[in-house]
Amino acid sequence: MPRGGKRYTLDNLLTKWNYVQKKIQNKDLYIFLDYDGTLTPIAETPEKAVFPSKTKAIVEKLSMLPWCRVAIISGRSLKDVKAKVGLDRIIYSGNHGLELEGNKFSHMAAIPGSFKAVLDEVRVMLENRLSSFKGVLIEDKGLSLAVHYRMADKKDIMTIRTVFHESIAAYLVKNKIKIKQGKMVLEVRPVSEMDKGKVVLWLLARERFIDESARVFPIYIGDDATDEDAFFALRDIGLTVFVGDASHGFIHAQYMLKNTAEVMKFLTLLLETHRESR
Repeated sequence: MPRGGKRYTLDNLLTKWNYVQKKIQNKDLYIFLDYDGTLTPIAETPEKAVFPSKTKAIVEKLSMLPWCRVAIISGRSLKDVKAKVGLDRIIYSGNHGLELEGNKFSHMAAIPGSFKAVLDEVRVMLENRLSSFKGVLIEDKGLSLAVHYRMADKKDIMTIRTVFHESIAAYLVKNKIKIKQGKMVLEVRPVSEMDKGKVVLWLLARERFIDESARVFPIYIGDDATDEDAFFALRDIGLTVFVGDASHGFIHAQYMLKNTAEVMKFLTLLLETHRESR
């Protein structure tokens, strides 16, 4: 994980609600949410991760309030995450910040024109070299590739990772690609400085440019190593929440929630609290 975080046990956000409630009082909220593992439980394959209707209803209600903006910051492609979430009044970021779309604006990170050919070449190579391993899924996300191995035999995982790294080593050395690691997934990405941390800062800057008087308070909730960039970026200016077991590992988030059910509870508290106070 980036920038050498500290190893410690995080407090559960729900147990600190009274403190958090005072901290966000009378502020406009900008809620940034990962999708997989945050709004919906991790599934065996990406297409099986369905947005629970109750959570979707809460997110939609929050997005319709004048004091709240909602953005989904996902590793999925923009097209995919928009289809999964299916809400009109929110901002979507796909491919870890490479793609961005909201009401009346869209943005895509600058990517070398030759990258698509490189990505196709890497995809074919990985498909050939990993085809003998059952349970490996290679997902083409347009601007990146994701090698999922959640369903692979545990005894094969180390070999799968080794084959992956050996296969893409020459492309890394020549600075043609970058890689990211997530929960049981390895990703091939373009050489770009954009990540989840930079995209949330970009969105906050845009919000303050539109309305200089806005007292925007960011809240970021995510469950994966790729969310660490956002935790680090917002460490001094907002509320950052890790979803899952944070008792091990180097986590930059300030608080934790156990699972997606607790995420829904927290979002419900946000909705009810501001409903009472405004």
